[in-house]
Amino acid sequence: MNASQPPAVVVEIEPAPEKIRLLEERLYAFNIEATGIADGQSFGLILHGADGTVIGGAYGWSWGDTCHLRYLFVPAELRSQGHGTRLLRSVEQQALSRSCRQIVLETHDFQAPEFYRKFGFVVTGIVEGYPRGHRFFTMAKKLPEPVPARC
Repeated sequence: MNASQPPAVVVEIEPAPEKIRLLEERLYAFNIEATGIADGQSFGLILHGADGTVIGGAYGWSWGDTCHLRYLFVPAELRSQGHGTRLLRSVEQQALSRSCRQIVLETHDFQAPEFYRKFGFVVTGIVEGYPRGHRFFTMAKKLPEPVPARC
């Protein structure tokens, strides 16, 4: 890169997934350098339909004793049948197996804050007007302390 010329900013409406992945990788590398914590690992819990197609699931990662649940989706016609509960319990098992101390997530008021409250999540932050007329919540759940192994 020419040092006398600043990098160009190019607006991309639908950036390619590999460009997003590059940003994620570079940010994670920076985070490791800044914290010394390099235990990040993603997870996906996928709901498959009878024909094998992906119809929903959960995605997130663990890093530094915290599990971040980024997405949890169950199609409307399959809600209230226990699928969301199974997914959330599986996320919690992933978190515990990775020695996480907490789970954090984001949700809007029209999505699932009450669902998450039933499982012990509490609101830790609110953004009013995102999107307009609604609220955006950050929620967290503390996980139990690991039980030390007995000899």
